[in-house]
Amino acid sequence: MSNSWLDKVSWTADGLVPVIVQESGTGKVLMFAFMNREALKLTIETGHAVYWSRSRNKLWRKGEESGHVQQVHEIRLDCDQDALLLTVEQVGGIACHTGRHNCFFQKLENDDWVIDQPVLKNPQDIYGHE
Repeated sequence: MSNSWLDKVSWTADGLVPVIVQESGTGKVLMFAFMNREALKLTIETGHAVYWSRSRNKLWRKGEESGHVQQVHEIRLDCDQDALLLTVEQVGGIACHTGRHNCFFQKLENDDWVIDQPVLKNPQDIYGHE
């Protein structure tokens, strides 16, 4: 399989592309992450989301510790070719490392960030730490 499709992506100077992750069926935005070329190739090859962790400086296979993998249904490239949209099935219903359904659980209300989503599973029960 040719990798010319990878060359169409407008990678940042550090070789990354931002990725918005949306839940198949509901359309809810679950999370935001980055991918490098290898992560995107692995995502295509495995059918499961793989990202680049900037904080750990390594590939991050979503769900490798928690079991909450993302089965990829579709990948789209935006009009400027500098952002990806993944449509996924979130296995286990938890996308966030805080144990919530998605990473956008804080809403601005009256000049304050309010948590408006419950923790579905204690992160310590998921990861054994945190």
